[in-house]
Amino acid sequence: MQIPAYHELTLRNAGYLVDEVQEKIRATHLLIAGCGIGSSFAEAALRLGFENVTLADGDTVSAHNLNRQNFTVEDIGQPKVQALAKRLRAINPAANVQEFDAYLNPANIVEMVAKADLIFDTIDFLDLVAIVTLHDECRRQKKPAITALAVGWGAGCVYFPVAGAYSFRRLFGLRENGPVENESYVAAFAPLVKRLEGRLDPDVIKVVKQALTLMQDGTPCPVSQVSPGAFAVGALGGTLAARIVAGLPILPAPHLLLADMPSALTTAGIDLSK
Repeated sequence: MQIPAYHELTLRNAGYLVDEVQEKIRATHLLIAGCGIGSSFAEAALRLGFENVTLADGDTVSAHNLNRQNFTVEDIGQPKVQALAKRLRAINPAANVQEFDAYLNPANIVEMVAKADLIFDTIDFLDLVAIVTLHDECRRQKKPAITALAVGWGAGCVYFPVAGAYSFRRLFGLRENGPVENESYVAAFAPLVKRLEGRLDPDVIKVVKQALTLMQDGTPCPVSQVSPGAFAVGALGGTLAARIVAGLPILPAPHLLLADMPSALTTAGIDLSK
């Protein structure tokens, strides 16, 4: 099989990405931390023309992942990074896709951040130590980072630019320095959910609150998610990544950038009769 040239694979980006930006995208090295919901972003990024990608996750594909993540039944039981890398290479065999089949932790984060130009974070919030350490290191190494999550039928992202006014710790009310091993996931996340009441789909708030209640005893309880929300993560994250590389304006933290599909369907339509 002959591998198509890069310009052929990205030809239909014309009009949205100028050649200079397309080449910057090609050269940018992405670290995708978390390959569950991150799988939708990984595919969107690769199709945009990102060719240097490191996938980091220690989890394996389960049947319950298939309702929203970019895997198939054949992938069940396989490491997520391996299954996702195979899918990405099938799209662009020339892409440099590196697999890191382990969870990020304080022992490996410094090296992983060092080789990346842009970090896309979808680490499970239950692993507060990993996610805070990752963002601390991005800030120390002056690397831009995106934190993303599915929000019901939509998606949300927070952009942390280099030397931005808000760190991840500040956004979630954590002390600016020191270990977080004894910090509570529920205590960090619950106030944010409270602030979002009345501004998000009520079903989202209900589902998240139920999960937080069940997690009070430390029992992992991932929040329910649906495929449109997961795919919206790819769309929103891919757009953000392209704008970061292009140097275009983006609202940084503490803003939550929201792709709110229920709102779009009920309040954001354009009247074509006018």
